[in-house]
Amino acid sequence: MFKIMLIEDDISLYKEIEERLSQWSYDVYGVKDFGNVLQEFTVIQPDLVIVDIQLPKFDGFHWCRMIRAHSNVPIIFLSSRDHPTDMVMSMQLGGDDFVQKPFHFDVLIAKIQAILRRVYNYSTERTELRTWRGATIEYVKNTVTHEKGTVELTKNEMFILKVLIERKNQIVGREEIIKSLWDNEHFVSDNTLTVNLNRLRKKLEIIGLGDYIETKVGQGYMATEEVQPYV
Repeated sequence: MFKIMLIEDDISLYKEIEERLSQWSYDVYGVKDFGNVLQEFTVIQPDLVIVDIQLPKFDGFHWCRMIRAHSNVPIIFLSSRDHPTDMVMSMQLGGDDFVQKPFHFDVLIAKIQAILRRVYNYSTERTELRTWRGATIEYVKNTVTHEKGTVELTKNEMFILKVLIERKNQIVGREEIIKSLWDNEHFVSDNTLTVNLNRLRKKLEIIGLGDYIETKVGQGYMATEEVQPYV
């Protein structure tokens, strides 16, 4: 049974979300002290976090930063503010998805199910290691190691890289990546994929691999691999 930590200070909304999630057999844990969210997170060790952006004492962005410093657990942001910058910021900080209030509960449930299925299914695959451009990719640890060092990816970034390198030297369309990543593209904005890909490239640049995820304008993206010459 999956444990979900719900960081929401609106009591009525919290109770409604808790009731809906309980119907799907999720264990829901609330926050008792909004000044000590990280400590409660450490105790609960949830499988997924849902966090509102507007919170007392510190906002959801702050707690995302704190959690990301210790864990790659999936994080879904909630926001009642109608600012595109909220979505961009949540993705840049390592959030896995974004839900605008007011929302339909079927949409929230679908997003939760898709993320849990994606994160906790692919990490148990037999093939845990791949090589690409001389780098070692560890799917379970979410790391890419090259001669210049090691970078740690979020679950989304690793899944995107996985999709691309399994079809290296082939163009993978944006819609195809979205559908593979979130299972249902209807609930995902095109901008979300762009933000995740930009983050992935920046991390790969640190170890000298950023140029090998190419954008094919109007078509999609491609992870390139050296083509071995005929002898």
